[in-house]
Amino acid sequence: MPANETAPSVKKKGRRARLIVLVLVLALFAGLGYGAYWSVDSVRASFPQTTGSLKVPGLAGTVDVKRDANGIPQLYADSDEDLFRAQGFVHAQDRFWEMDVRRHMTSGRLSEMFGSGQVETDAFLRTLGWRQVAQQEYDTKLSAETKKYLQAYADGVNAYLKGKSGKDLSVEHAALKLSDDYAPEQWTPVDSVAWLKAMAWDLRGNMQDEIDRALMTGKLSQAQIDDLYPPYPFDRNRPIVEGGTVKGGKYAPAAGPGSGSPVSSGGQGSTTGSQASTQTVGETGLAGNATAQGATVGLRTQLGALAKTLDEIPAILGPAGSGIGSNSWVVAGKYTTTGKPLLANDPHLSPQLPSVWYQMGLHCRAVSSSCQYDVAGYTFSGMPGVVIGHNADIAWGMTNLGADVTDLYLEQVKPEGYVYDGKTLPFTTREEVIKIAGGGEKKITVRSTNNGPLISDRSDEITTVGARAPVSSAAPDRGNGYGVSLRWTALDPGKSMEAVFKLNRAKNFQDFRIAARDFEVPSQNLIYADNKGPNGNIGYQAPGRIPMRTTGDGKMPAPGWDSKYAWKGGKDGNAGYVPQDEMPWVYNPERGFIVTANQAVTETGQGKYPYVLTTDWVYGARSQRINDLIEAKIKDSGKISTDDMRTMQMDNSSEIAALLTPMLAKIDVSDPDVRSAQKLLDGWNYTQEPDSAAAAYFNAVWRNILKLAFGDKMPKELRVEGSCMNVPESTTGPADDLVKMVRECGERGSDSAQPDGGDRWFEVVRRLVKDENSAWWQSPAVGRTVAATTSRDQLFARAMKDARWELTAKLGKDQSTWSWGRMHQLMLKNQTIGTEGPGYLQWLLNRGPWNLGGGEATVNATGWNASSGYGVTWVPSMRMVVNLADFDKSRWINLTGASGHAYHDHYTDQTSLWAKGELLDWAFGKDAVEKATVDTLTLQPEGS
Repeated sequence: MPANETAPSVKKKGRRARLIVLVLVLALFAGLGYGAYWSVDSVRASFPQTTGSLKVPGLAGTVDVKRDANGIPQLYADSDEDLFRAQGFVHAQDRFWEMDVRRHMTSGRLSEMFGSGQVETDAFLRTLGWRQVAQQEYDTKLSAETKKYLQAYADGVNAYLKGKSGKDLSVEHAALKLSDDYAPEQWTPVDSVAWLKAMAWDLRGNMQDEIDRALMTGKLSQAQIDDLYPPYPFDRNRPIVEGGTVKGGKYAPAAGPGSGSPVSSGGQGSTTGSQASTQTVGETGLAGNATAQGATVGLRTQLGALAKTLDEIPAILGPAGSGIGSNSWVVAGKYTTTGKPLLANDPHLSPQLPSVWYQMGLHCRAVSSSCQYDVAGYTFSGMPGVVIGHNADIAWGMTNLGADVTDLYLEQVKPEGYVYDGKTLPFTTREEVIKIAGGGEKKITVRSTNNGPLISDRSDEITTVGARAPVSSAAPDRGNGYGVSLRWTALDPGKSMEAVFKLNRAKNFQDFRIAARDFEVPSQNLIYADNKGPNGNIGYQAPGRIPMRTTGDGKMPAPGWDSKYAWKGGKDGNAGYVPQDEMPWVYNPERGFIVTANQAVTETGQGKYPYVLTTDWVYGARSQRINDLIEAKIKDSGKISTDDMRTMQMDNSSEIAALLTPMLAKIDVSDPDVRSAQKLLDGWNYTQEPDSAAAAYFNAVWRNILKLAFGDKMPKELRVEGSCMNVPESTTGPADDLVKMVRECGERGSDSAQPDGGDRWFEVVRRLVKDENSAWWQSPAVGRTVAATTSRDQLFARAMKDARWELTAKLGKDQSTWSWGRMHQLMLKNQTIGTEGPGYLQWLLNRGPWNLGGGEATVNATGWNASSGYGVTWVPSMRMVVNLADFDKSRWINLTGASGHAYHDHYTDQTSLWAKGELLDWAFGKDAVEKATVDTLTLQPEGS
């Protein structure tokens, strides 16, 4: 039965208790009329065999699958192909439903599983063409060795699928049979490659910011928009790499990089050299002034509709926005208790059931030229290899670099084609047929310009609007309006799959950097440690395919009809990218540690790094907190332990609370109930523990400050869906009795609405609180009882009152019962059926809630969107601390468990430990694995 759990006190149920609960569940289903189909056998039929032996076609030798008490498998084989064939088999044993949904999503075929409700999503994904690009990568970019591994993996999946369907695969597959005779097809190598496209989509950089800035122009001036996108605070929050530039065609780290010397202040960095910046369509035409109001309607409507479409695309990794990110850091051996480096990583992704990660070890019994792997870590079900982890020589972690790898182009569309440099060119077209479960199909035509696919074709709304778009006088005739196309690095075939295997085999920093060169999409911060020499080594490499723009800076939609705005490479569409030799890196920095948490990679400008990787960094609240924690520990004791690293991962300190709480404490409050809530902040240390009443009240105040100061001033396209307010019918006149007021409701999905409360908003408020009379602090009166605010302290007082009554409604009037965890809850939802399926199936498959600490932009980054509520929207999807002195003393945890099968013992057996910040032992060496093993399954060749 789905748990109702909190972090501090959840006891693991035994097998017998689980079976009793399962029988009760099925008895309930019998009462609802489903008992004839749902039985204990139906639910348990898909549980994997984990002991004894099985025949697997294609194996050349035996493979041992050794599982520990948490069901985490370690595989032992005598050849690379056998190792990856077995990996495919075991992934399918535990996670085939997840794999099957994922490949249907990446190929735009969800309608085949779930019916007509997914047709529009499929149409958008077909327009992007992930599957076609993956096929091109497989055909033209990947080495023969990588193809061999992918095929072996696919063969292993298909060996598992042989003779199975429905309940033999999963409860979810059995549920599909209630309405449709759905049978899974064979797995292919391209199914694995396409997964990287979904990963790249969820980590695509600043596309959402580009849309949001353009939409803001409908209500805000350029100066106001600049207030909401302040420059990165280099004077306060360290970048990953300090100093360094490009010399002689290669990146040259600064002497003594990362020594801790003061960083010069500055903005985001000016664009230099090959990325000269000039005004884009948005900057010339989306100024937000009165004369441009009529012209902006078309593009705003297009982009608003596009934002709705993006909200509906399944986010496998997490909601796109300013908050999503990850932590990783590495400490040199001279500062650790072990004498070798310690490396920590916790990627912040969307909470899912099962977790997007799958823990696994891949071991050759004897490493040789024919069997090259001895590696363990976090894998993606559906893809061979280890994505994050360590081998016998090195460890590595990843965080999202956040590079600007997408641009939206406004296209002048005519019946016969699109305009480019004064000429009308024909579209590149292809026909797609979307098949629908239960019968029927929908045909679509995908049109592309030389900038990319015309994504505006996928919305009836945005194909009929845009009679006038905000453009300069040099723009072509408007005709019937403009379309929107997408240029994105992931739509060009690449070699990221190669990088996974090279990382898994790397022996040293040189091998690591060579592997990083192939990690083109998505662009990730790659952090490194090894165990060589007296104290080991640490390092960092920024890889990725980063476009160089001839004109424009990627902040706003660009004019697609002007070749000056194309990515470097010109009309043939072959983009120029920042050379990999010129991407930032650092090795053994003097300060003895490296932190990557989505902050700026390095500072750009005259005499500094010459390329702009993006201007939309995460603003460094998490990264600087980690820097400070490491430096404080070194200063205090001189050494950092594995447990210190774990403690840092669970740090709940709120930077914005430290800034605002002293101000809130000084507000003169007359209402005794509000004053009582205000007193909760007295002596609070700004940590957001799950049982903290002060954290609950502060976060409610923060949310209401954002709403009053910024949210109510946002255009409807950015406000959360269902939030309604009265606005003047005319946007050019004052809201007084002579202006007709109309009801206007928000349109944005709950995960991406603004203001989301992430650390960009920390920086916005930090800069504005100095001006007590800023126009942002003005908020209108509400009826006859709530007065207008004209100053910072008046708005803060109103937010404190609103927060008091919000918490009274949510948690009760008695403040002694308040806690942050009761508001800030995690629900784990099964993919697709757990979010949109029948209620009884959601109840069967989903788990939670768990009451969590942490919050936005804390190191323990349990994110929430301040526009829509306090529920957890993204989480540290796993945590690991790798001990380079003794890999068997490394520690790890997953968000859920190894199994994707509901009611299996390992479905969510790690979640309560994860919520408390605990880590599991991570066996790696043969003896440690043998000691930890509780189940052994031997996979044997046919005929043996």
